[in-house]
Amino acid sequence: MYREAGEAGAAVARFLARNGDSLAALGVRLRAAPPAFVLTCARGSSDHAATYAKYLIETALGVPTVSAAFSTVSLYDAPMRHDGAHPPLCIAISQSGRSPDMLATVERYQAAGACVVALVNDEASPLATLADVTLPLCAGPEISVAATKSFIVALAGIAALVAAWRPDAALAEALHALPAALDASFALDWNPAAEGLVGATNLYLISRGYGLAIAQEAALKLKETSGLHGEAFSSAEVRHGPMAIVQAGFPVLGFDIGGEAGADVRQLCRDFAARGARVWLATAEPEEIPGVTLLPALPADEVLAPLLRIASFYRMVNGLALARGHDPDTPPYLAKVTRTR
Repeated sequence: MYREAGEAGAAVARFLARNGDSLAALGVRLRAAPPAFVLTCARGSSDHAATYAKYLIETALGVPTVSAAFSTVSLYDAPMRHDGAHPPLCIAISQSGRSPDMLATVERYQAAGACVVALVNDEASPLATLADVTLPLCAGPEISVAATKSFIVALAGIAALVAAWRPDAALAEALHALPAALDASFALDWNPAAEGLVGATNLYLISRGYGLAIAQEAALKLKETSGLHGEAFSSAEVRHGPMAIVQAGFPVLGFDIGGEAGADVRQLCRDFAARGARVWLATAEPEEIPGVTLLPALPADEVLAPLLRIASFYRMVNGLALARGHDPDTPPYLAKVTRTR
């Protein structure tokens, strides 16, 4: 896991080099025939990437973006319909491209007229063959059951798709500077968080906006690798009830991605620390917050900051898993390819 997470920068560089022409052509196609909505098809870490896609596509392009519920096809065999004039765009995200329920759902929407774009690491997979446009993640073999570099490349791929669709030259330029920033972020020391969570039994992971996806991903990785129950919340949503259990000693890890979303996360961390909670905050802001342990983070545009924060988290959680006596590469009861129906 440690080695593969550290390869994310190189993997993003390969993705951008390999898919530049395909992304440009896809951008032309989407501008010429805008979809009525975007449907994402994914599970696990890939579904967290779909959360990122929802925020970015809706804010940058104003196109409604929803997540497919696979059971509507795999369990209930529900028909899919659209008006025919503006068929949807289906973005399927997968490391393996082999889960039966995902494939069945993608096939159903494709048969109803959707254009299927696959962000998939395994170019020989059924999903890669099925898609109208395949964007190989180019992450290379991922031996650890816990996906890391493929998740980061999926986020970069979504940002690259949006940059091509809009088009957005500034975002495209920032993406080409991303590999070096990922390498630098992976090198950052978040050991204070690992030391503080060795004996924990649960915690909240907090971010907002584009950052919600990495809070979700961090919560999953804590479960998979460290046997630690983490629950992800938007800094807005946690105020609607869940914050009631944050009392003295309760652990909270916040991800500040900058902008208004980051400011809200910082304020929430202040509030939780004032209650005596144990709070760690990944932030590029130098301001000290009483009771909050700051974790180093590189400044970045808030669209790409989540990728840098999760790169730093992966290094930390690998060390945390080992400190808790777990093997982060082989979580119990899990396999690399999950064949749900």
